[in-house]
Amino acid sequence: MKIAYLILAHSNPRHFGRLISALSSGSCAFFVHIDSKSNIEDFLRAEGTDVHFVERRIPVYWGDFSQVEALLILLRAALADSRHFDRFVLLSGTDYALQPTSRIEYFFARNRSAEFINLVQMPSSAAGKPMSRLTTYKERPGDMRPIKAIRSVLSSLGIVSRTRDYKAYLGALVPYAGSTWWALSREACEHINAFATNELRIVEFFKHTHCPDESFFQTILGNSRFKPRIRRNLTYADWTAGGPSPAYIGSRHLPFFRCTSSFPPSDIFGAGDILFARKFSDDADSVVSQIDQLLEIRACEPNNDLLMGLDDDTAEPRVPSGGRIR
Repeated sequence: MKIAYLILAHSNPRHFGRLISALSSGSCAFFVHIDSKSNIEDFLRAEGTDVHFVERRIPVYWGDFSQVEALLILLRAALADSRHFDRFVLLSGTDYALQPTSRIEYFFARNRSAEFINLVQMPSSAAGKPMSRLTTYKERPGDMRPIKAIRSVLSSLGIVSRTRDYKAYLGALVPYAGSTWWALSREACEHINAFATNELRIVEFFKHTHCPDESFFQTILGNSRFKPRIRRNLTYADWTAGGPSPAYIGSRHLPFFRCTSSFPPSDIFGAGDILFARKFSDDADSVVSQIDQLLEIRACEPNNDLLMGLDDDTAEPRVPSGGRIR
């Protein structure tokens, strides 16, 4: 099981180094995009095996298609690598592992055909994915100011509509949305790459949508042969405080990490295993140290304690003996 970790990073370079160190093994490689607005020198100090910083760097903005563009840069670099990776895992530079590398690799080896990506059909009020994300035309940070001003005036006069008919662009495709972070098979990633290369009209449409990193990949896979293989994603984030970003992981999260490795069935995206968490700051040394101690303990536990592992030849959940959750 060869894993390509695709990492988007722009801040907290010290923690980025911890992430690389924690996940490094002989079975994986890292493909990293550093936001061109950030100083890449701060990240080059990371110590790990097979860390590749992509040469093409772009400025990345929250809620903008630039996140998708940076991710496609990483995806294409990893797909082109001669080692022919089996699994592609998207992480941010502020993520961290909640399972030791041996268990992560075992998990993906036991789930070769599963696609881990959060997926709901739009609109979904429960998941916070309104249709307005698609129907409202969104200006991009790089758009020329005169064009923005002209469009704003034309919109106020009713000459140019403030909304768009997404069906005119997507056609028969059903819109889906979810979370940015995922772990996909090589076949699914090749399908995404082919779609992004060939369906340029749809790509252009998503360039002017809100948070396309949470709908572009979901819509592609939700309308593909991979949909029956989709399971929820593997990254924990704390959204209880509300707002556009999850809370930083702190000591208050440690009891939860110690007592369980799974999302509950009541979660909007359903039950499933937790392999990673976000976000961690550069100052989270104490918390990371305690998680490392937990990983040492888990490295000695049976791999079949993972809750939702799937056999290679089935899409049905595999419940471990005794139903025990750690």
